[in-house]
Amino acid sequence: MNYGLYLSASGMLSNMYRQDVFANNLANAQTVGFKLDRPSIRQREPEAMEDNLGYAVSQQMLDKLGGGVLAGTQHVQHDRAAFSETKNPFDMALDEAGTFFAVSVSDGQGGTQVQLTRDGRFTRDSEGFLATMTGGYRVLDEKDKQISMPAEGAIHVRDDGQVSVNGEAVGKIQVTGVSDLERLIKQGQNLFAWEGSQDIRTPASRIAVSQGYTEQSSVDPISTLMQLIDATKTANSNANLIRYQDQMLDRVINTLGSVA
Repeated sequence: MNYGLYLSASGMLSNMYRQDVFANNLANAQTVGFKLDRPSIRQREPEAMEDNLGYAVSQQMLDKLGGGVLAGTQHVQHDRAAFSETKNPFDMALDEAGTFFAVSVSDGQGGTQVQLTRDGRFTRDSEGFLATMTGGYRVLDEKDKQISMPAEGAIHVRDDGQVSVNGEAVGKIQVTGVSDLERLIKQGQNLFAWEGSQDIRTPASRIAVSQGYTEQSSVDPISTLMQLIDATKTANSNANLIRYQDQMLDRVINTLGSVA
């Protein structure tokens, strides 16, 4: 098999992965609280080094070409995005990057688990609890309890998350930090869970809740579109190289081979 085919195929597949990530970012350019993903590509070692096969199978010329590329670690960028004023008393935004609202999510086994979100579009659900607009997940207070809301009344939320209805305190929204942002995993619907059973929530370095605002997507549509175009061009270039090498192999086998 032509070694160049492997190198070109690895380049094409890795950049198709980049295409998918950038396309998803672009699709969420208007999604409230969305945090963009950053793909990475890493160099793959030659076969002799990757599989620790030693010098017995090492080929100096091929080893210098490397082993192509592979998709690397995908990171989430947790920078604070711009705010949009809605004047809706149920809308809230967090001014401090790396802090989250805590919500209760079904674990699929009859219980619940805590997950995190930056999407502060809330509402009063049918049972009178403060819940997210997306998915209807109930918002938790500092003791991981659901917050019951009166059916009527003027809602006021202080900077520290204390919720009052008609001047009477009904609960304090939990705003939490995390010990390691890299351990957060996207779950869809603007939710984050974390790896492992150990709770990684930590006291927030600063709690700053802005009522009547929502945090916009952190995606810059123009730069993301340029990244998508670049990944597409690179994937297409590698696909063309595969085609050229396939044509070369065809000539070697069917033309030069028949002459020999």
